[in-house]
Amino acid sequence: MVARAVRILATLTLLVIVVAAVAWAAMAIWFDGPHLRVIAAPMAAGLVIVCIILAAIVRPLLRGLTVALFPVIIVALWWTAIPASNARDWTPDVARTARATFHGNSVTIENVRNFKYRSETDYDQRWETRTYDLARIKGVDLFLSFWGPTEIAHTIVSWDFDDGQHLAISIETRKQKGESYSAIRGFFRQYELYYVVADERDLIGLRTNYRGEQVYLYRIRATAPQARALLVDYLEEVNHLADHPEWYNALTQNCTTTIRGHAQNVGVGGNLDWRLLANGHLDELLYERGQIDTSIPFAELRARSNITEKAKAAGDSPDFSARIRQGLPGISG
Repeated sequence: MVARAVRILATLTLLVIVVAAVAWAAMAIWFDGPHLRVIAAPMAAGLVIVCIILAAIVRPLLRGLTVALFPVIIVALWWTAIPASNARDWTPDVARTARATFHGNSVTIENVRNFKYRSETDYDQRWETRTYDLARIKGVDLFLSFWGPTEIAHTIVSWDFDDGQHLAISIETRKQKGESYSAIRGFFRQYELYYVVADERDLIGLRTNYRGEQVYLYRIRATAPQARALLVDYLEEVNHLADHPEWYNALTQNCTTTIRGHAQNVGVGGNLDWRLLANGHLDELLYERGQIDTSIPFAELRARSNITEKAKAAGDSPDFSARIRQGLPGISG
């Protein structure tokens, strides 16, 4: 009786796995397979049919379900071998890749984006080469930008230097001309991973002033050496991607899970938590862990951390970064 119950449970569990795997494989063929839909559609449908037939004719059922996974494995091997590229017809805002060169405490970064915007799509392109003194890093900040749903946000990390400079890095999808972001496509090999290394007036002002997003800013409780190590780790990945492109993935390689990976690399990453995926609650998680200011209740902290109106008022001002930080908890002048 017990053995039969275990067998039924194992069969049902495997059935769920097989259904999910076949669905994923069919979508992988649809999104990442032949560009012609008249070819991709029958290939995806054929995969599903073959898996169903294998599960139906091979007995016992548990073995049939196992055999039905073989075509999925073949698709997975093909899918993981699809190469990412840096050579596509990119949109102008992601056309160049940054590269960092280290000289002791100094780092020179090529292609720091500092566009001047008139609207989200109308701008003057300004790619700059900037030099930063890593010994002058005094803090690291986290921006949460909401464009609609409050469960999900875009995260941006920015470093604060004691000479007044700020360097922001946003982990995004690298889109080709005529391409737009799709949440579903983000789970497949549709977009390369891209690090936007930029001036805060560019990254933050674009979101608050031209995209109508709500942006929150929090100072991360990290020592200057930790903040420096985090930036170095980021820039080493920037250099790696310039030579070895990788795919963005909405689940495993997105704007927040990648930040956690960098934090783990320098010994400050925390345990996995559901709010790393539903990252609209990331500030709540950081508050619980004591990684942002906890001197006031969280609701008050969040209200005071909304820098949207400050950013709108600052516009293209040279002291943009200082103005958006005025009066923020946990940030001294």
